[in-house]
Amino acid sequence: MQIIIFIGIQASGKTSFYQDRFFNTHVRISLDLLKTRHREQEFLDACFRTGQRFVVDNTNPTIEDRKRYIEPAKVAAFEIVGYYFESKIKTAVERNDKREGKQRIPVKGVLNTYHNLQIPSYDEGFDKLFFVRILPDKVFNVEEWKDEI
Repeated sequence: MQIIIFIGIQASGKTSFYQDRFFNTHVRISLDLLKTRHREQEFLDACFRTGQRFVVDNTNPTIEDRKRYIEPAKVAAFEIVGYYFESKIKTAVERNDKREGKQRIPVKGVLNTYHNLQIPSYDEGFDKLFFVRILPDKVFNVEEWKDEI
């Protein structure tokens, strides 16, 4: 039983990383898809109740945002894994500009998330933490978490 929590600004590669690494093994829970916290909670409850592995594919910029997933995961005895995505404004805005329709986020929204972004730590309750960056050839580089990141 495992919960994976993605952390990073919009257009930092979170959904692409999910598709690349977890599509075949973990359910994806995303407010972009579910639209409301109520629906999200219904899916979370089902995963916790059934022991289903899942990924929370939201920005989760603050400790408080992540706490809503970590606390029930601890109660349900899930392994809690965090992936922090390198969040550089310039490259995120460039990737965002290539999106179409509702997938494109207003730049103001990306900047707001960036300014609220709090670096995760093991003190929050994570069992494992990783740092993810997208290399120029669109390959993901994943490193074990180091406090100096």
